[in-house]
Amino acid sequence: MHRTVALALALLLLGGCNGAAREAQPKFPPADRAVAPIISSRWSNEESRDRVDEADKVMDLAGLDPGMTAADIGAGEGYYTIRLAERVGKKGRVLAQDIVPAVRDKLAERVNRERLDNVSVKLGEPGNPMLPHKSFDRVLMIHMYHEIASPYEFLWHLHPALKAGGRVIIVDADRPTSDHGTPPLLLQCEMQAVGFRLVEFQQAAFAGGYFAAFDAGAKRPAPAAIRPCALAKKR
Repeated sequence: MHRTVALALALLLLGGCNGAAREAQPKFPPADRAVAPIISSRWSNEESRDRVDEADKVMDLAGLDPGMTAADIGAGEGYYTIRLAERVGKKGRVLAQDIVPAVRDKLAERVNRERLDNVSVKLGEPGNPMLPHKSFDRVLMIHMYHEIASPYEFLWHLHPALKAGGRVIIVDADRPTSDHGTPPLLLQCEMQAVGFRLVEFQQAAFAGGYFAAFDAGAKRPAPAAIRPCALAKKR
């Protein structure tokens, strides 16, 4: 009887500890905007994108050079992953990430088939890109930012992944998030809320929208101190 009571008490205490651990997880404000659904792993076909030299132009604007480390977030079928691998070369590294297991697996097969030894493929989480800290010169998010359901949580976890001088590169369309785009002022507000600073912005019609570059120029705030943006209602 004593052994049964002791076991029950131990399980009760363990449950309390697990509950405390869950409570200790940081809480982030929700996005005050629509979140576009993930409807395809492909933004456009690769042939049409290459005809306008989309990837090369974006990588040139991003300042991507041989030997750099780059992350392709929301990599999909790997349009940028493949071209990033060629740009950074054998001395560089590319990490391709997606949150859909089947898409991640298909991309891993392509990377293996094309023998891209400088590329790793990883499964991320909707609120966390799962990137190692201080590891990347450039993090690219191409036509996928509007699909991030918890942008403050996601960006908060992304912030430490940049090396000194590293940048986050975002390409998106200037339209409401519900229409698979992100208004530039809303993007800048959400990025600044977690410590990123806009360092370059220009129109990029060849890529179907605009090009924006951010660095980790400000200290990452505590999750409870993040002030959410309310720009969505104004656009």
